[in-house]
Amino acid sequence: MQVYFDNSATTRVSEAAARKAYEMMTEGFGNPSSLHTMGFRAEEELSIARRAVAGALGAQEREIYFLSGATEANNLALFGASESKKRAGNKIVVSMIEHSSVIDACKRLEALGFEVTYLKPGSDGKISLEELEAAIDERTILVSLMAVNNETGAIQPYDKVSKIIKKKNSPALFHCDCVQAFCKIPIKAKRLGADLISVTAHKIHGPKGVGALYIKRGTRIIPQHYGGEQEGRIRPGTQASPLIAAFGVAVKEADFADVLNIRKIRDTVRDFVSELEGVYINSPDDALEYILNFSVEGIKSETMLHYLAENEIYVSSGSACSHGKRSYVLDSMGLSRSRADSALRVSFSRYNTIEQAEYFCGVLKKASENLVRK
Repeated sequence: MQVYFDNSATTRVSEAAARKAYEMMTEGFGNPSSLHTMGFRAEEELSIARRAVAGALGAQEREIYFLSGATEANNLALFGASESKKRAGNKIVVSMIEHSSVIDACKRLEALGFEVTYLKPGSDGKISLEELEAAIDERTILVSLMAVNNETGAIQPYDKVSKIIKKKNSPALFHCDCVQAFCKIPIKAKRLGADLISVTAHKIHGPKGVGALYIKRGTRIIPQHYGGEQEGRIRPGTQASPLIAAFGVAVKEADFADVLNIRKIRDTVRDFVSELEGVYINSPDDALEYILNFSVEGIKSETMLHYLAENEIYVSSGSACSHGKRSYVLDSMGLSRSRADSALRVSFSRYNTIEQAEYFCGVLKKASENLVRK
């Protein structure tokens, strides 16, 4: 039995989304900017996808800008916002558990003269609202806090950020990385109060290479690319219409009811590993159901990953972008080195089953009994 439990890294593309991409590549392949029938057809498909993403976020179509994925969306949000607001101050507030596309962007911004405050999470992987409020002042121009952590599934207090910014009379823009939350928990832009929201297709059964940035109407950011009129000049360049159209299909297919089955799968795995000797769960009890992080202490993550892969089970040790490096997220939570070095992330999708969860548990039990602990 093949078991793919690495859905927070990427998901299987749905058949409908794949068909739409193929259709666009072979039939609707006109340039969306071309002033002829083929171009108009491609442009209409972009409009359909834009409406789908906007609808999922409770936003207006003109607030949605397509680009290559979440990394570009996060970079555009951070660099574009910081540059546009630099006359108002130079302070940026982020958490230590953001995706590397946010953390590395902040390191570059520090080199450019911005002052970045990194908020440390508690042992549950969540950021303290009190510390967030204390870090924001009248010189803060940007706050970036993800909705759901990609390694632990910890849901952050993202829905309180805009209120804190207003309370502190800060000029800060609020950016929320909603990559792991989009189409899994309800995210409505106006209710959230975010100025910028990053989402991507390949976490929700769409293709890789396409994502979107929500920019609240009236919010000004500085483009990071130049050379065309596409996407309101926020992200110029010929749009990847096959990927965008497929993204729209994936969004329309998304169903919040999926969480009912996914919760059963997560609970099956969680309940089982909780009974294994030397296993510690790193995700909080109220984490997003799609992600479970735990450590089989004494067995390095790499060793366990190889054992599971030999049995056609595919999980990860953390963010796919880290390429196997030790998790800075778990380190920031204060986990011991042995727990961090033995951590596994299992993540689920609507294509997973209880039978797969039971098979995974059986193989994991054998691994915990047979592999040498150090």
